[in-house]
Amino acid sequence: MTSENSGADLHGLVDELRTQRDQLRVRLHLAKAEVKDEWARLEHKWAHVQANMDAIEREAGKAAEGVATALRLAAEELRTGYRRIRQRL
Repeated sequence: MTSENSGADLHGLVDELRTQRDQLRVRLHLAKAEVKDEWARLEHKWAHVQANMDAIEREAGKAAEGVATALRLAAEELRTGYRRIRQRL
């Protein structure tokens, strides 16, 4: 997989997460306390993903593959967490 394809895949994943996050935020006000606790944890991770995505974009063309891999893992954890929240709502 080329780094260009990897970057496009990562952008697609982050866009998907942004959409899920926005939809869940709207529904969260009706959620139970335990779901709100998980949401708070995921919001912290979201801030981390966003900050690192911005860094990857700034570093485009440089060797940012290691950061991209770590960011992809964090994004996958967000996807799983958002799925859990959606199932509870």
